Amino acid sequence: MNIGLIAHDSKKTLMQNFCIAYRGILSKHELYATATTGRLIEEVTNLNIHKFQPGPLGGTQQLGAQIAQNNIDALIFLREPTNLKPHEPDLTDVIAMCDTHNIPLATNLATAELIILAIDRGDLDWREMYR
Repeated sequence: MNIGLIAHDSKKTLMQNFCIAYRGILSKHELYATATTGRLIEEVTNLNIHKFQPGPLGGTQQLGAQIAQNNIDALIFLREPTNLKPHEPDLTDVIAMCDTHNIPLATNLATAELIILAIDRGDLDWREMYR
């Protein structure tokens, strides 16, 4: 499965910890992330991440294009909804594309864990038929 990973600045350490905890599952899949998030995950997990540009420099749009083409099977976007920094891109369009293409989306740690465990059980294998 192709899994997208995005985190606002205040959630990057949480994303690193999430990826450490679920490294065994994540290592079985193709991972995609914006540049900084991907680099930070690689540093602590040694996972191979396909990295796009940094979010504010077009990485969000690059990931969004993959979602629009139905090339991403699940997206984990750990976001800070109440204190968004000026340089952090608005991902409303990315969220809408996930809804349009029935791509599972987690915006918090609890839902991210549910999606990763569902992927590991094979609950989302149906996604591969639609690529």
